[in-house]
Amino acid sequence: MDINCIPSLSSKFTLNQWHCNNQFRYRCSEAQQESSDRVSAEATRACELSAEIAKANKEETDHRLQEKLNDIEFRKEELLRIRKDIVLEIDALTLYKERLADALKSVRRNALEICEKCLIARERRLGIDLVHDDVERNLLKEREVIQKAEDLLDRIWRETGEEIRKSKTTLYYIDRDLENKESNLHIDRHNLYMKETDFNLSIYHGTSPLDKSRVTLNEWELQTNSNVVSANKEVNNAKRLRCYIDAMLKQTVDDLKTQKDATNEAFRQRIEQTREAKIKLEVQHSEIIKQIGAMSSNIARIKKSIADKEGFMALAHTRLGHRCQRPGMELTQDLVEANLVKEVHELRNIAANLQQMLCEAEAALRYLLKTQIQLEEDINVKTNTLKIDEVECMTLRQSIDYHAY
Repeated sequence: MDINCIPSLSSKFTLNQWHCNNQFRYRCSEAQQESSDRVSAEATRACELSAEIAKANKEETDHRLQEKLNDIEFRKEELLRIRKDIVLEIDALTLYKERLADALKSVRRNALEICEKCLIARERRLGIDLVHDDVERNLLKEREVIQKAEDLLDRIWRETGEEIRKSKTTLYYIDRDLENKESNLHIDRHNLYMKETDFNLSIYHGTSPLDKSRVTLNEWELQTNSNVVSANKEVNNAKRLRCYIDAMLKQTVDDLKTQKDATNEAFRQRIEQTREAKIKLEVQHSEIIKQIGAMSSNIARIKKSIADKEGFMALAHTRLGHRCQRPGMELTQDLVEANLVKEVHELRNIAANLQQMLCEAEAALRYLLKTQIQLEEDINVKTNTLKIDEVECMTLRQSIDYHAY
């Protein structure tokens, strides 16, 4: 048999060893109890401390969340306030742009067109009336004023459109910021109302960090501040632009009205001058007609007088012829013959004088008739000028209406 398979005899302990063993067991048990009590106390303190820390952390987080929500709410209210201002300015600028468009249309399609028509119509004046007068100078100046006003209105209209575009761009960034703020409010309100006892809580076991924030608080504040500053800038620019448009429209309309009144006054004076000249020509024409009638009567009288003198001349010649038939010594140069010869010479002189007067009278009649034709032509020229200036141009100019819209 193997010796290892033989059970060894149990050793005997002494009583002292027994007592020592018991004492050792007691001390070990007491030490374990003390250690257990210490661990239990430390665990209790650790649990209480951890509970306090967790509670304090949650309260601190809730406080920070509430502060963040208040901050977001404040910035949201600021953005909403400035958004309301910029929306009002966009609407106001849109109306001002329509005013500028109406004013530009009125100047371009009404005033400028009428001014051009007046200039073209006055080119149809005839003869001496086709002059470069005050009316034409004022019309040319009026066209220049209208073109300058048109250029100014067009430039301000384009600037207003650009300002509206900038304001809408700023409004877009504000709306996007407000949308982000609203999403942030929704998330943080939800986080604020969550409790540790909720059922929909979970612990993340992934490897990527949960803190994905890359924007610093300063950058976050600067973004909203930048949007507010940009919006305030655009609002102030829009207000200044609207004030400028009001002043510019008033000044432009005043300038256009002043030039229109000056042109109308030039037309009025020119029409009055033309009418006075036409009246004087008509008076002269009436006098010429009377002179022509009188001269025609005078020529007829001279011709009748010449015809009458031819009878007396024939009578004297006939008497002389008869007396040439006297016989012999009767054919004497007596007083009768001398008187007949004298009568013939005088009748010849009278006839020559009357003939000269007839030529002069006929020449005067021709000049009178020519003057009559010239006066009639001048009257027709003045009538044509009055028709152009008073009827056509002034009728057209009555439809010129300047106002600031």
